[in-house]
Amino acid sequence: MSRRSGVLLFGTLATAWGLSFPVITVGLRDLPPILFAAFRYGVAAVLLLAYVGVTAAPDERLPTATRDIVAILAGGVFLVGANALLFVGQQTVPSGVAAILQGLVPIITTLWALLLLDQQVTPTGAAGIVLGFVGVGLIVRPDPANLLDSSLLGEFYILAQVVLVALGGVLVDRAKPTIGSAALTGWSMALGGVLLYAASLAAGEGFAAATFSTTAIGAILYLGVFSTALAFVIYFTILDRYGALETSLVAYLVPVVATVAGILVLNEQVTLATIGGFVVVFVGFALLKRRQLADLLESSRAVPGPGD
Repeated sequence: MSRRSGVLLFGTLATAWGLSFPVITVGLRDLPPILFAAFRYGVAAVLLLAYVGVTAAPDERLPTATRDIVAILAGGVFLVGANALLFVGQQTVPSGVAAILQGLVPIITTLWALLLLDQQVTPTGAAGIVLGFVGVGLIVRPDPANLLDSSLLGEFYILAQVVLVALGGVLVDRAKPTIGSAALTGWSMALGGVLLYAASLAAGEGFAAATFSTTAIGAILYLGVFSTALAFVIYFTILDRYGALETSLVAYLVPVVATVAGILVLNEQVTLATIGGFVVVFVGFALLKRRQLADLLESSRAVPGPGD
């Protein structure tokens, strides 16, 4: 893969994921939140598993070991099912802010890894974690006198989603699955979609609460096809070529896409404090991963990409 192709894929992934946040906001006008999430991951699961059936080796299509089942359970419950909280939260939170809060995932993941994987963190890394939470404080800015404000509750829902998604990533890593990554994602989305639909019924949503307008169907298809199924195929391609750290940096371009789209299309407003909080979160991430980022920068200077 040439460097130009890598940049194109990186930009496509950031755009697909970034636009998903304003698309969720638009879809929520006609669809109840948890059912909407179930549709997104149900569509994506069908497409990803079809892709796996065509492209993967037979031994990479189905879970064959206990560790695979554990990883799929962790992925379905936490990486997918927890996204119900994102959809609920986005009923009152601007799409740009929701995307910005996702930048905390790598930092929270490190905290879970410290607890569950016996990893260590340096004093500088600990300072990065603290900075991450300072950034969240700037973004959320809770008012003790109005903790039940709908917008604030929405931000807390999204923060809970971030915590659970980070936990899911660590649990999947801890399970050491043998199944292929695309198949693991597809089966996790299938399980998560079923759980989300059950949660939707338990919450009293159901199909009667949905309006299947052209806009709603378009939102479901965009999220399921482009920002989930296709995006994860691109994600695994970049991951295989460039590694986990460089791929994770897309999380800090996604909020830029989401914020710009939210402002231009939905007339949303993002405060300077929110933008400042995002910058602080990114600085915290950079401190936490400073050695890996330094190695990445050095290798990018020393080794020209194919096709350069």
